[in-house]
Amino acid sequence: MDISGKASINRLKLYTFKLNTLLAVTKSINANLSTEELLKRYEIILREDLNIGKILIFKYTKGWNLILKSGCSDEIVQQINVERDLLEHKEISFITASPNPSLRVFDNIIPVFNNNVPIAFVLIGDIEEESEGVSPTIKHLHFIQTLSNIIIVAIENIRLYQESLKQEALKKELELAKKMQAMLIPENDKLPHNEKIFVSTFYHPHQEVGGDYYDFINLNNDEVGFCIADVSGKGISAALLMSNFQANLRALFNVKTPLPEIIKRLNERVMASAKGEKFITLFIAKYSYKTHKLEYINAGHNPPIFYKTKDKELVFLRDGSVGMGMLEEIPTIKHGSLEIDQHSKLFCYTDGLVELINEDGVSFGTQEIEKSLTNDDGIDENIQEIIKKQCIMEGSIAIFDDISIIGIEFYI
Repeated sequence: MDISGKASINRLKLYTFKLNTLLAVTKSINANLSTEELLKRYEIILREDLNIGKILIFKYTKGWNLILKSGCSDEIVQQINVERDLLEHKEISFITASPNPSLRVFDNIIPVFNNNVPIAFVLIGDIEEESEGVSPTIKHLHFIQTLSNIIIVAIENIRLYQESLKQEALKKELELAKKMQAMLIPENDKLPHNEKIFVSTFYHPHQEVGGDYYDFINLNNDEVGFCIADVSGKGISAALLMSNFQANLRALFNVKTPLPEIIKRLNERVMASAKGEKFITLFIAKYSYKTHKLEYINAGHNPPIFYKTKDKELVFLRDGSVGMGMLEEIPTIKHGSLEIDQHSKLFCYTDGLVELINEDGVSFGTQEIEKSLTNDDGIDENIQEIIKKQCIMEGSIAIFDDISIIGIEFYI
């Protein structure tokens, strides 16, 4: 057989080898092999089958990371900076004359792009740089590029798939947390609706779980306790702190313990739980059916609005202290009280309601609340009017925090 015939056979063998290799790699990917296994097969193909002696792969995943090092020292790797040395390369490049001596031990850079964004850089070099004949890095360069693209994109897809699984697991955990948190919030039909008071509430977390909380506790036959609270921040950490706070509040809130003492103890427990990283604003109150006396402490919370329907008088309930967890010891606590002598309404809320921004870029504020409250309508109607005005249930883009409302109507 003449030389040209042998060359044709060799080319056919090489072509068959490359085709079979790509087929085998594709099968490996379809078999859901791990990233480590795919990289191992890639290394074997390059080193043992193609005589590529040096291989580095830098891949981007929340930063540039080395995912494969073969045939070169740690010292060389440490002197290569992806952003400085590699990002400028948009296509296959020869780097034997690179200004960085660590790059000169390699022959080529193969950039790998996904959606026009670089996700990896492959550096390859020969085993025997002084050997005769065509360099393997040149001879097989386009095949190596194809193989590298297939492997890197597969690894990226594995990462994205695993990330989606984590996101799905997190979503399920959040759904469970949302259900559990909802159990901490009393339902409207279980709140006092009698001839003495009528209570209406509204709860709208901005995310799956929120940092708002309110509660009603029947202290005895003649007294009821209630509160509304808001954790600084949002999300899981705020929800966890609030659930812990709810347990502490329930343990401390009773007829015998004065409100200032409850505030002091709650502050200690919030400091122990949050370590000063978060704080809780709180409005807490007791109401006596017999004496018609409302006692309260406003611990850094938005001042609830009290409206006397006969006198048409608005009062903001401000007396109190700093929020829970702001200071290790609360310096002063002012204990507020009201004698309710006529039909009245109390509106408590978290700051998510007044921080809503309308189309003109103006925050909702308390003026609209005051307009909706200063009438003879029931508290439930007032709350529904506010919700409708602000399109809260319609997914308003102005909402960027949890919104909670407690409305109480006092009958005298």
